[in-house]
Amino acid sequence: MQDLDFDEKLEYTLVSPAEANIAENKISTTSPIGKALMGKSKGEKIDIKVPAGILHYEILDIKKPA
Repeated sequence: MQDLDFDEKLEYTLVSPAEANIAENKISTTSPIGKALMGKSKGEKIDIKVPAGILHYEILDIKKPA
């Protein structure tokens, strides 16, 4: 996905809470970002409320695990 505020590309893997590891870009499906991404489609722009403020992202691609 694209961070629209900082013009930076990010890649996350959505995982269960037990598997979450931010150092490996694995975020929980129950986290604010994970919840916001669930059910979204390629090309969508989303605003995500997190403790530090609001993140503005565009989803560039969605890949299913191999």
